[in-house]
Parts: sequence; C-alpha cells; structure tokens
Amino acid sequence: MLPPAFEDAIAQFNRGEFYACHDTLEALWFEALEPEKTFYQGILQVAVACYHLENENRRGAVMLLGEGVRRLRDYQPDYGGIDVAQLMATGLNLLHHLQQSSDRIEGEVIPLPQIIPADSPPDRELEA
Repeated sequence: MLPPAFEDAIAQFNRGEFYACHDTLEALWFEALEPEKTFYQGILQVAVACYHLENENRRGAVMLLGEGVRRLRDYQPDYGGIDVAQLMATGLNLLHHLQQSSDRIEGEVIPLPQIIPADSPPDRELEA
C-alpha cells in the first residue's frame, strides 16, 4: 500500500505542480529508509528538473534530470505502483533533447514526463 503522501506527490507531478511535488517528496524522503529513500529522491530530482525547465534553467534541468534518472534505474520496470521504465524512458528522451538542442528554451515547447501507474502489480511495494 502506497503512503497517501506519495499518491499526492504523483498527482502533483502529473498536474505540473513540480514545486509542490518536491515539497511532498522531500518530506517522504527525509523519513524514508532504503530502498524507498533513493526511489523518492529519483522522482524528486526529476520533478525539480521539470521545475527548472519551466523557469528556463536548462543547466539545472539537465543536471537534475540526469541524477534523477540515474537513481531510478534500479527500480525498473516498476516500483511502488508506477511504471518506472516509462518514466525513465521519457526522462531520458527529454534529457537527450535538452543536450542536443540549442541553449535557448524560451517559447520552446518541450513535452515533460508523466508518471503513470504500472500495468501489472509492482514487484516490490513501498512500506507505509
């Protein structure tokens, strides 16, 4: 069973409320033990990368997106009820786009990752 705060964080992320998502996940991360601690941190870093991107901070977005995706790699294909492989794929696609495109992002339409539920029950579940 997922903690209600984690479900709130995922909903915030998918609504594009990246700063609020950061706050919610940071509270969970602070109290968590491994393996959940790194899982929360990975999603938190992807959320902050999206926040940076919205504020036209490409460098910050690239750095945090890379770190977040790296932290999530051991949680594939799914963990905690979310499709981590899909989140990583869209995160890596965004990272590649940012690394290959020009430094200017003002007015650029860049699709941001979404967190979707896993199609099958997760291999491991978060403890409440």
